[in-house]
Amino acid sequence: MQFDGIYTPLVTPYHADFSLNESALAEAVEVLVAAGVNGIIVAGTTGEYYAQTTEERLDMMARVKGLIAGRVPMIVGTGAIRTEDAIVFAEAAKEIEADAILIATPPYAYPTAREIALHALAIDRAANLPVMLYNYPGRMSVNMDEETLDRLGRSANFCAIKESSGDINRLHMLARDYPHIALSCGMDDQALEFFAWGARSWVCAGSNFAPEAHIALYRACAVEGDFTKGRAIMSAMLPLMRVLEQGGKFIQCIKHGLTLRGIDAGPPRRPLQPLNLDDKRELEAVIRTMNIAIAAIEGALA
Repeated sequence: MQFDGIYTPLVTPYHADFSLNESALAEAVEVLVAAGVNGIIVAGTTGEYYAQTTEERLDMMARVKGLIAGRVPMIVGTGAIRTEDAIVFAEAAKEIEADAILIATPPYAYPTAREIALHALAIDRAANLPVMLYNYPGRMSVNMDEETLDRLGRSANFCAIKESSGDINRLHMLARDYPHIALSCGMDDQALEFFAWGARSWVCAGSNFAPEAHIALYRACAVEGDFTKGRAIMSAMLPLMRVLEQGGKFIQCIKHGLTLRGIDAGPPRRPLQPLNLDDKRELEAVIRTMNIAIAAIEGALA
């Protein structure tokens, strides 16, 4: 599978009682497909998989698969501490004919490079689907280092990596030493650098509510090769990226951003709490300013 374009890690909309808001979920999928994203990821961090039961995760997989109805690829997150649990999600992904799976380092366990590789290979054997690896040491405590990547070379399914370390040296290393593993931007404020180093995809939570802006940056850099335009768009997006990352309110911001588009994404599940009024106002202001700026850039350079 070739990972090209914008891949949205889908939110899970909830009612006030934290039950699934089925109509909002259907609306969210329609917005993304209509906007032109290239794929949808179910059970990513943005989808709050960590706060869901196994049954809820399996239901979301099947439900979203039906909503997408083959219009764009669907990638299923297999994140779990136990390898056995991750295998359950991988097998379910295969059963519903997902297009690929996302494999992250098990959180909290602090595995070695060899243990990460064995974990990923076990999941791969269970699903035999294209795999996007997910390197996020900020949450998982460890990197998928060269030893891990070398061990994973025994399976051709490992065809991409979402790199979210924030370490620009890792970006260079992956682009130079592992060209067979496609780079996918997982650090929003480094998107321009990822595209400059050959990344062909971007997994971006903000595309839940601002797919047009994210697609515009991808198109300018990865399709048109116009990094002058790309820098202008990136400059317009940076204030939003700063707001999303500050204060540990990332998921709350994503859900409120979708609510601003008329789709009630509801509250995050506990222990997270919704944004306060000041946070909402700040987010609304930066989104409004970004949209105006990008519209002007697109219009001026059209």
